[in-house]
Amino acid sequence: MFSKKRITAVAAIAAGTALVLSGCSGGGGGTDAEPTFDPDEKVTLNFTWWGNDDRAERYNALIDAFNEEYPNITINGQFMDFPSYWEKRQTEAAGGGLPDVWQFSDSYLRQYGEPGYVLDLDTVKDHIDFSTFDDSLLGTGQLNGTQYSLPTGYSAWANFVNEDLIVANSLTPPEGGTTFDEFYDWMADVAEQSDGAVYGGTDVTQRIQTLELMLRADGKNLYTDDGKLGFTEEELAEFWSSGQDLRDGITIPQSKLEEITPKSGFGAGLTATETSWSNFLGGYLADSGAASISLIAPPTVKEGSKDLYRQAGLQMAISAETEHPEAAAIFLDYVVNSPESGEIFGTTLGFPASTSKLEGAVLEGQDKQVADYLESVAARIGDAPPIPVVGYGALEQKFWDLGKALGLGAITVDDAVAQFFAEANVVLVS
Repeated sequence: MFSKKRITAVAAIAAGTALVLSGCSGGGGGTDAEPTFDPDEKVTLNFTWWGNDDRAERYNALIDAFNEEYPNITINGQFMDFPSYWEKRQTEAAGGGLPDVWQFSDSYLRQYGEPGYVLDLDTVKDHIDFSTFDDSLLGTGQLNGTQYSLPTGYSAWANFVNEDLIVANSLTPPEGGTTFDEFYDWMADVAEQSDGAVYGGTDVTQRIQTLELMLRADGKNLYTDDGKLGFTEEELAEFWSSGQDLRDGITIPQSKLEEITPKSGFGAGLTATETSWSNFLGGYLADSGAASISLIAPPTVKEGSKDLYRQAGLQMAISAETEHPEAAAIFLDYVVNSPESGEIFGTTLGFPASTSKLEGAVLEGQDKQVADYLESVAARIGDAPPIPVVGYGALEQKFWDLGKALGLGAITVDDAVAQFFAEANVVLVS
């Protein structure tokens, strides 16, 4: 169950060796290698992530478990919401103050990898086991052959259904894998039947992932291999215009969503469905208080298309400026590889990406739901898209902000399209 690195550490301790920061003999090194740091030194690492209270509780439990094995490494943990998280990282990168270890995203791989803000993990390979990852998943954290980050797990886009709301309001549950028009008709029926007590969902045209689904069904992607937009202004205008009926009373009003932020309408129990990544199930259960949430395939524009993909965007990285790279690597390895991490997180950070983490995961309850969902859409999984362009995260947020502005009636579709492309033209050439 334990990796070779951990077995070596236990044996050393049993022999009376005061190797408090064990793990220096794993990976590419041997047991006779001289450690590059003092194993008895007390070290403090700053660690940060985005997410909700459920994720925070799990990380805190993992930190406690880590400290039982590595009492000399103190972890200072902090979390915040997604937009604030990346704003703070930008400020820290400019000032050389990034956290020692931080939850990362492949959306920012170019932005932080190319300038050298994140550590080349090969420089601390003695403390990280890379052999537990499939090559395709390792590739999600690589840029030009350099391993900058490692995935915690992988997910697929899904449609979440609050079964409690369906039953309480005598609604017919939606079917998975329908056309978008059929799904929109179902949401319209919910709005009519419940008389505003519950909404079918949120305007799905706010999310760039919905546009991505439609593009991939036609063999395209959001971005090309050479870092350009994979869609035209006309295609974006058509996409956002297609959501006008949703914004005109079918989906939950954006004004209501503004009142409950940072919770979503689904998390607040106001909508019966929401599309997002499959690993969000645990967070949604915690936020909504629902006893039962199911996952179904999202709508598609072309039956039989390979519009879904295995997304391993949630990653872990180390600051290139950390004063304790070896200790940081030991903690990163614990997050992505330890069976304890698999047991504590299950599928909430994505379906475990490493075989050693998967060994610790007990796939029952919500975790089995996620595993079953991923299996159910396997035939719809296609090739992963190109590595995200520099600034992808900022463009994703801009897309979402403009979608919300459309929902508030604060902007026209033409103006939203013009603003997005103006932002893209700046981001993609800088």
